[in-house]
Amino acid sequence: MVQSGPVLGIEGTAWNLSASVFDNDLKTLYSHPYQPETGGIHPREAAQHHAAQMSHVISEAVRDRTDGISAVAFSIGPGLGPCLRIVATAARSLAQRFGVPLIGVNHCVAHIEIGRYATGFTDPIVLYASGANTQVLGYLQRRYRIFGETLDIGLGNALDKFARSRELPHPGGPFIEEYARGGSYIPLPYTVKGMDLAFSGLLSAAKDAQAPLKDVCFSLQETAFAMCVEVTERALAQTGKEEMILVGGVGANRRLQEMLAQMCKDRGARFGVPPSQYLGDNGAMIAYTGRLMLEQGDVLPIPESQVNPSFRADQVLVSWRDSGEMDRYLTGAVINRQGERQGAEARIQIGSCTQKKRLKKPYRDETLDLRLITERTRAEARLIAAARRAGVPTPIIHDITKDTITMETIDGILLKEVLTPENLQIAGIMVGKLHHAGIVHGDLTTCNMIMRNSQCILIDFGLAGNSSDIEARGVDLHVLFQILTSTAEDAESLQSAFCAGYQSVCTDAHLIFAREHEIELRGRYL
Repeated sequence: MVQSGPVLGIEGTAWNLSASVFDNDLKTLYSHPYQPETGGIHPREAAQHHAAQMSHVISEAVRDRTDGISAVAFSIGPGLGPCLRIVATAARSLAQRFGVPLIGVNHCVAHIEIGRYATGFTDPIVLYASGANTQVLGYLQRRYRIFGETLDIGLGNALDKFARSRELPHPGGPFIEEYARGGSYIPLPYTVKGMDLAFSGLLSAAKDAQAPLKDVCFSLQETAFAMCVEVTERALAQTGKEEMILVGGVGANRRLQEMLAQMCKDRGARFGVPPSQYLGDNGAMIAYTGRLMLEQGDVLPIPESQVNPSFRADQVLVSWRDSGEMDRYLTGAVINRQGERQGAEARIQIGSCTQKKRLKKPYRDETLDLRLITERTRAEARLIAAARRAGVPTPIIHDITKDTITMETIDGILLKEVLTPENLQIAGIMVGKLHHAGIVHGDLTTCNMIMRNSQCILIDFGLAGNSSDIEARGVDLHVLFQILTSTAEDAESLQSAFCAGYQSVCTDAHLIFAREHEIELRGRYL
């Protein structure tokens, strides 16, 4: 471990220029945000603002310091290219002037680390919700793995775009939160795709809604936040982690905090939120993460300090944390015992037959909750039967009510426990048959496939639907590939085996693989 001292951190990925110093604790945090006259953030104007205010912000951050700076850390990405380049140039100049190391910090990872520091949590599931980002992450094997994320725009950007459509000031989130008080629920699209989610359909419907503004704001918040809480709960259920933190600028919303706190209480998990000054983009998170990296010798030669506007959190090797054990994720999932289990969405009672009862979610608006329970229960029973007719092994349905399905008990082992190329190839054949029949599973994870006697049985069709669209089937595969990448050391070979089985039965396989790759590469930050 390298001896280290005070680290100056500079943040300027988008609208807020901020600087701070971390030694043994956080010192002065100084920020100077860019406020557009109209509309959203204009990248060149924001960069010009950062250039004009840089000297003042740095001076304020280091004012009254009696000891020197040991390193200069800066936000290297993701973010707006023009803004990142201004900050990087300033950081390089300061590092050369002081004769100290330069450290490039991933903006998203910095949000996570300041959240862990401020809450004292050690191994949480993280909901990172900001203007450009909406991701659910967890630490496994030296990486912050992305379990789910937005497939189109970030939550904060969606809120800001709605606010602009109603001529509310920027940033729009606080004004929407204020108008939402006292509003009533109106139906809006709810788009969750396994561990991923999408806001564009919700945003369009909210813009077009003819209801009073307070009702639209209330419903927009309730729907968008419920989507985020649902995928966060699914990550907690899959990983077995017992802590959860909320980070990012949207995390300042009190309603979102309430919903997450309720969900965690119901699951017996601890919930934490950093103080408000550490939620939005801030120099403190860069300084603190820079200090962690400096202690491990993770510094940058100036010729290698180019910014990366699309720098993903899971690309960062987290050298300052232990490798982390995967035992919780990889054990405890044998489905051959009598008794009761509870997943993210339902309580499963296993006996001579299996009863799946969807649970009310106190964090969700009651009308929305009832709608989702009823729609998903009916759709699940219908699509389980349709999949069986298509030659895909599924449980036999015995009975159905508005919230409960009674079905055959399946003895076997969850695929996540037996991740071998042979089993993935079998799974690929079954999913290929499913897609060939025009059915998308919607939650295609290794927890929703049971291996029994060289047979792969698909379960949990709660998010399933009828679709032969290349996009829908590509998203289905993307969910599975994300899970493999996040939890399996040999993810590449497992994915190849799955694809071999899949393309042997699905005639559109090459188009679907291409679309899945396109989905993976889509810019989801700005």
